[in-house]
Amino acid sequence: MFRETGPARVFGVPPGADFPRELLRGLNARMQGRPPHEMAQVQLVVNTRRMARRIRSIFDAGPPALLPRVLLLTDLQGAEPIPTAVSPIRRRLELIRLLSALLDAEPDLAPRAALYDLADSLAKLLDEMQGEDVTPEDIARLDVTDMSGHWARSLRFLEIVNSLPRDSDTPDPEQRQRRVVESLIAEWQARPPQHPILLAGSTGSRGATHLLMQAVARLPQGAVILPGYDDHVPEAIWQRLDEPLTGEDHPQFRFRKLMLGLDLAPADITPWVDDVPCNTARNRLVSLAMRPAPVTHQWLEEGPALGDLETPTRDITLVKAATPRAEAMAIALRLRKAAEDGQTAALITPDRMLTRQVSSALGRWGILPDDSAGTPLQVTPPGRLLRQVAALFVAAPNAVELLALLKHPLTHSGAKRGPHLDLTRKLEIYLRRRARPKPDHEDVLAFAAQQSGDFAPLWADWLCSHVFGVAAPQATSLADRVIGHIALAEVISRGCIDDATGTIWDKDAGVEAQRIMASLAQDAVHGSDFAARDYGDLVGAIIANGEVRNPDEPHPHILIWGTLEARVQGADLVILGGLNEGSWPEAATPDPWLNRQMRKDAGLLLPERRIGLSAHDFQQAIAAREVWLSRSIRSQDAETVPSRWLNRLTNLLNGLSDGGPAALAQMEAKGDDWLARARLIEAPFDTPPATRPAPCPPIEARPRELWATDIRKLIRDPYAIYAKRILRLSPMNPLMREPDALMRGIVSHEVIEAFVKGVCEDGLPNTPEALLEIAGEVLNREVPWGEARVLWHARLGRIAGWFTAHEAARQEDAAEIQYEQVGKAMVAGLGFTLAAKADRIDLDHAGRVHLFDYKTGAPPTKDQQALFDKQLLLESAIAEREGFGKMGARPVARAVYIGLGANPVEAPAPLDDNPPGQVWEEFTELARAWLEPTRGYTARRAMFDMKDASDYDLLSRHGEWDVTQDPDKRTVE
Repeated sequence: MFRETGPARVFGVPPGADFPRELLRGLNARMQGRPPHEMAQVQLVVNTRRMARRIRSIFDAGPPALLPRVLLLTDLQGAEPIPTAVSPIRRRLELIRLLSALLDAEPDLAPRAALYDLADSLAKLLDEMQGEDVTPEDIARLDVTDMSGHWARSLRFLEIVNSLPRDSDTPDPEQRQRRVVESLIAEWQARPPQHPILLAGSTGSRGATHLLMQAVARLPQGAVILPGYDDHVPEAIWQRLDEPLTGEDHPQFRFRKLMLGLDLAPADITPWVDDVPCNTARNRLVSLAMRPAPVTHQWLEEGPALGDLETPTRDITLVKAATPRAEAMAIALRLRKAAEDGQTAALITPDRMLTRQVSSALGRWGILPDDSAGTPLQVTPPGRLLRQVAALFVAAPNAVELLALLKHPLTHSGAKRGPHLDLTRKLEIYLRRRARPKPDHEDVLAFAAQQSGDFAPLWADWLCSHVFGVAAPQATSLADRVIGHIALAEVISRGCIDDATGTIWDKDAGVEAQRIMASLAQDAVHGSDFAARDYGDLVGAIIANGEVRNPDEPHPHILIWGTLEARVQGADLVILGGLNEGSWPEAATPDPWLNRQMRKDAGLLLPERRIGLSAHDFQQAIAAREVWLSRSIRSQDAETVPSRWLNRLTNLLNGLSDGGPAALAQMEAKGDDWLARARLIEAPFDTPPATRPAPCPPIEARPRELWATDIRKLIRDPYAIYAKRILRLSPMNPLMREPDALMRGIVSHEVIEAFVKGVCEDGLPNTPEALLEIAGEVLNREVPWGEARVLWHARLGRIAGWFTAHEAARQEDAAEIQYEQVGKAMVAGLGFTLAAKADRIDLDHAGRVHLFDYKTGAPPTKDQQALFDKQLLLESAIAEREGFGKMGARPVARAVYIGLGANPVEAPAPLDDNPPGQVWEEFTELARAWLEPTRGYTARRAMFDMKDASDYDLLSRHGEWDVTQDPDKRTVE
């Protein structure tokens, strides 16, 4: 293939070229006129499987020909057999054992939740050391005398880690790759291969790959083909790239390192093919913009030589969006147009949040992009279920966690999924009503006992056994943890039907989840004992590394690529999204073990390596035929910083007075046009606000029975009565209910009633100690929050002496005491009934009624009782007209609120000013008024405080209107 000879053979393909296509074009040109079988002897080594597939697809498009042998870098194998690389999970488990001991000794180093992340970063460091041929001795010789104590401590720990026994038959991935490369180089030096070997598409950023590229370039028929080689870089700039600390962030740095290793000059890098279809003028502009920072003054010297700037910028659009959402919508609109026009368009960005927003926006038009990154396993149903099941080993689930598990699409998926979901919904309502934020097996069994049929008891036993009975927080061997985890996940997925089969391992996501868990089970013998919480963190971190391809058929021409995929693909339109610092380039991952200077001194890769690789990706992508450059000016609530390369390009154009600002303005104008279209898409519609409701339902639909406690709401917020009594809508308790004032009132009532009954009927002493003993029993039974129990018990303790003293006086006057008695009285001629339940009714020796109502808050004042809070006054009227329970109508001696708040007090109802007969007449007029057809149930008619909330404010759309507006009376059916 190659007739010329020399010390090394390296070719370049410029940015903007379709690298796989140009690679094969150059290969075919060199094989022109040769026998067809010689093509089959060509060995083509590429760096990604995606490039190998692309090469194969180009060959498949014709004409018919023999294919070269296409190999991946990781598929190379010499004559010497090299063992398979050690499992990443195994290596990390071995390191976790050491790190766990370190964190036990020095807990301030990091939280235990970061155990896997630390092990992962350390495993990558050790792998990199082997790939770059850095020995533990090199690390130990680092001088940290002038650095902080953290780095000295890090080196001490690395000495311990380097003592980790490593079997030569289980090398790390980078170590294995280096051994393979060294073995191949030794073979080639002994017997140089005479068939063509081409290494294409690699930049040599890794030590082993760099060695292989040098060896291939020196073979008799070997050659290295560099992607995105910039032949517009002057010799002086190449020389500036010799120093890693100042040059590694340049896009061409790795190529300069290869030149130095091969003793080549830039002129020795020749084009792989001539007449490459690319925008040479744009490549010159970008090359100048990417010059190292110390020589950017050359912009003024060489910029005018670029000539007309309209040519390189003609097909560039610059989008500067106000927010990430606006950026995503503009990109989605352009991708939609590309789909309509039949263009192949690709969004290239490392920002996964941006790609999700763009995919969501495309979804409204039924466009599913082909996302090369797939879906993270941790957000798929199997990944989520595995993480939820792992949490069961830590502690029994609370109500939210329980229902999230039961509602999971893979839970009880084997059989009878419908009955399972029906019971789950009923259980949720049961837990809400009973205020059980932390249910246990007794709650589940009590719920099941209220259900009909044979399925509920079976389902409840399954739930108690496999959800509430599996917590094991103590340290246990990892092998047992994994086996138990897999078994429990399968049982929960299967459900309570023994002969059913769950679907947790079905489809692509299930297969990937099963593969990862099987790998963890296989390597679990190398791990130490794990507490349940540490195991949950471990599983979560391992699952987070899994990816699942989208099972749906994506759009063939709308693509989302990472920067690695973009190197080997071609598109009519390329969109570089998220061009902000932290995204392009991505923020460097902090290294807890070695700082930047220590890495350089040891011979490891610098953090700038990733910046340089990202710069090279940018230089290649921006050279496409039509390009979008997009960024958002703000992200969340913070101002963003433009990507350094976008900043360089815009600064260069602004500084070139001969057409530069005009070209930049034209780029921004095109972007502004698309942003304007995006704003039109999301422009809100003018929707008139809701009016203040005052519905007027038919007379026959209006309630004919109200409770005394409803009257206050009927006066202050009639709409609440309409929603509750006519629409029959009741507010649902929150799932994780807090110990609120309503619950405190209910519990306090129960405590006082139990105490008074005990004193009257069971001989319980009327002492504060006896009252507090009863309070402790009730609180332990009814209040699941420990803090609330202590606080409420203390509050009862403060009023216990006052209550027992007054209770003694009440019992001296009482001949009989009744509790929670219901009384009803009907308004003659209206068919309207008033009902009430009295907390306590005492009959004195004269047969008169004494009504008592317990209040944990402040009792209402006399004026409030006369106008709004008429509960005791209405109970007095019922007592004198119909009576409560079986006691019949009786005169009322008094009605008293017993305040159990911080300042206990007895607040009598104003019976002298509002006698029961008068109260009943007023109530009759009120009932008659609410049976008028034109009377509307006005929302928030006379709230005690404007800030008071109603259970039905959301239904009435309060906020769109206020109480200054007139009620909108409308007849409703």
